[in-house]
This record gives sequence, C-alpha cells and structure tokens, in this order.
Amino acid sequence: MSLNETNYIVVGNSSDDPFAIDVAFAAGQLEDIADLISMKRFANSEFCPRFISDENDFMRIGNKLEGKSVIIVSTSSLVMSRQSLAMRNLMIARAAKENGAIEVILIEPDLYYSAQDRGPRQELGDTNFDRDEKDLKKFDGQLFTAQLYAEMLKLAGVDRVLTVHNHSHSVQTKFSEVFDGKFYNLIPYDIYVDYILNSNIVNYGPKGEGLAICAPDKGIRHFVREMYQRLGLAKAKFILLDKTRIDERHVEIKLHADSETTFEEIAGHDVVLFDDMVRTGSTIVKSCQFLKQIHPNKTVFGVTHFYASEEGRVKMANTAIDEILTLNTIPTILNRDIQGRLRKKMVVLKIEKWLALNLCRILGAPVPDVGESLYAIDMSSKNKRWHRKIYLSEQLKELHHA
Repeated sequence: MSLNETNYIVVGNSSDDPFAIDVAFAAGQLEDIADLISMKRFANSEFCPRFISDENDFMRIGNKLEGKSVIIVSTSSLVMSRQSLAMRNLMIARAAKENGAIEVILIEPDLYYSAQDRGPRQELGDTNFDRDEKDLKKFDGQLFTAQLYAEMLKLAGVDRVLTVHNHSHSVQTKFSEVFDGKFYNLIPYDIYVDYILNSNIVNYGPKGEGLAICAPDKGIRHFVREMYQRLGLAKAKFILLDKTRIDERHVEIKLHADSETTFEEIAGHDVVLFDDMVRTGSTIVKSCQFLKQIHPNKTVFGVTHFYASEEGRVKMANTAIDEILTLNTIPTILNRDIQGRLRKKMVVLKIEKWLALNLCRILGAPVPDVGESLYAIDMSSKNKRWHRKIYLSEQLKELHHA
C-alpha cells in the first residue's frame, strides 16, 4: 500500500514545485500535484487556490476533500517572496478545510520567519538564555513574527507542522504550544552520517583516525556532539570553537575552554565543521581560517540551510573552505547560477525521500520503499570529486528503483 491508496494527498504552494513533486512521488502519490490543485490568479493579481473537481460532478459540492488529509509542501522560490508563499500556504490550508479536509499538514523544511524568533519584551519569546537589555533592544519596534506566523497558520486550518533542523528554541517552543505538540523538528543526523561514512568527502582510518568533527560555536555543540557519537568512529576527534561577535558581520574565533581536543591534536586531520544555517558566511570562514593555522588536510563545511546570498557566495569562495556539504531545504541552492563559483566545491544532498519517510512514520501511513539511499546527490561536474562513471551509476540506480 502507498500514500496514493490512503486518504492523504500532497500538494505544493506552487503546482510545479519540483521539491513538492518529489516528496509526493517518494511518498507513493501517483497523481500529479498539478492535477490536484489549480493555482488560480485573478486579473487583479489576487491568488485563489482551487482543488480540482469534475465540472460535471454536482455531488458533494464543498465536500470533495471529506475524510482526507491535505499535506502542503512549502519551499522557497526564485520567483516569489517568502511573504507571498506564506500567504499562499494560509489560503491553501483554508481552501482544504472549507472543502471538507479533516486535517492539514504543513511541511516547511526551512521554517519561515525563524530568524524573527522573539520580540522587544521579555514575554515575547521563550529563550534558553537570559535576555539582557542589549538583546531586547535588537528587537525594539519589531514584532515577534514567528509567533504571528504560527497563529495565522493555525487560524487558517493547519493542524501539524513539520520542519527540518530549526535552530531556534523560541520558535520550537511557540510552534509546539500553538499546535498542541504537533510540531515536528526533524534532525538530519542519518543523512549526514551516511554520506560521511559512505562517500569520499573525507579520508580517515578504520576507526576514524585522521578525522575531526568540529562545532564552530557552543550554540551548535549539542547537534555536532550527537553527530560525532552517531558516526561511531572511536578514534575521531571532537573539537569545540568559540566565537565573539563584534558586529553583524565580524566575529573573532578561538578554541573553546571546554574543548576536549587541543588545537595541535588535529593537525593534518580532515576537519568537518557543522552548522544549522549560513547566511553571510562570516563565522564559518573565520573558523576555517583559524583551523588552517594548524594545517589540516582538508576543511569541510556541512550546513543544513544554505541561504545563497551574493555576500555569502563571495565569502565562502575563500580557500579556507575546501568543500561545502549542504541539503536542499532551500531548493534554490541546486541552481548552478545561485551556486556561482561555489559549484567547484559544493555537494547538495536532496532530502525529499527522507522527508517522505518521516512524514509517513509520523502520520502512521504506509512507509514507502525508497530504495537503498535516503537521499539523492547533486554535484556539479566542476567539483573535483565528480566522476562521470560514478554519477551515471547513481542515476541508473535511481532509475532502477523508480
């Protein structure tokens, strides 16, 4: 049995979103998203989604989705702002509920407005640190946008929200509160672990000799520590850095006092630094430059959410970073023009199959057979690790499993 044979239907916030289409296919939905929902636009530019029905069918008017759960897959786009996409999510959810859907689930891998995760007063945001006057002032005059977005989604009819590696304690707390615990923050440990252990992105001995896993600051320490343990390489090293932010784009890096591995112990190692997101690239470039002082063999930056700003691309082209490993939670990163010069040292792991598996498990729906791999690999031929035979082999394997 597949999702296609159940009462779940998958749509996107645009009917031709490749990410949404791939999630639907991986979950077992055989119908095209474009044949399930029409993204109408009136002459005055107003958006009006419409779940498609037979024009000659006058039965069950307003109840076509009765007994069904609608899953909205929402990702960023090159042609629409996040504000537009957020509004589309609200309207698709309400359209589903007003046509009989019993449940609406939103999958938003990179949850919108997560950077705006608190407001200018103590009660506006549940942080895991004590907010001082300086932190409150950062948000003076603003709104707690993440709270507003959660409340609007709930009002529109969304019942559950799934996201990937959300970094904000405040956002996680607020969404869990608004959605009565039906908020799922999926952490992609298994994807990263599988790729590090089964690819040639880093080189190390049978027990991890010559490999170091690095947390660039204490905020990501828990995630990186868990990654280190899940790798199961007894002789790999774990190193913790510390950053002092001077201003929005300048940081100072040093070895954290709690680091269990010294600077000198990782000389000549392949070092993998992990973070949940990157925008300007200041911290990670500074961290890699700091590590280069002890002449590592290779520095790899692994990141879940890659905001490919022009500033970030320029900074991360720095030779201190040898390779970048990222996910496609923001699918625009797959565009070679967006990658720019970074295409030479970037590999993207496509997570649609992994997301579909987690979705089905959460819903208690039949778990599809997605083949041997949880993810697909996208890499430019300009990357020095790209080999045509390996690439074609992977593509043939994908076709075989399809």
